[in-house]
Amino acid sequence: MIPIRDTPQGATFAVRVQPRARKNAIVGEIGDALKLALTAPPIEGRANEACIEFLAEFLKVPRSSVTIAAGQSSRNKVIRVRGLTSAQVEERLRRATGESGLTVHVSR
Repeated sequence: MIPIRDTPQGATFAVRVQPRARKNAIVGEIGDALKLALTAPPIEGRANEACIEFLAEFLKVPRSSVTIAAGQSSRNKVIRVRGLTSAQVEERLRRATGESGLTVHVSR
């Protein structure tokens, strides 16, 4: 289960990034985090930028709405999405990953 929390700044959830992958994709879950494969290398913030860009496109929000709240220099990150509630993030993740069997849990 991936917990998504509502905070005053927006919905937050954990991700684990696998840089230098073959393609950008959500590849599953690892613990309480969404596992992301990104083609960008973990050099000079490129993987962080790719993470933000990928999630913004995936969740259909402006790039400026997605930020890394924690874990700038780690594979484990906390993502914040401004302008969406946890229920809205959950719905967009479920809709986009409907066939992958991803389990999302909203906590408030």
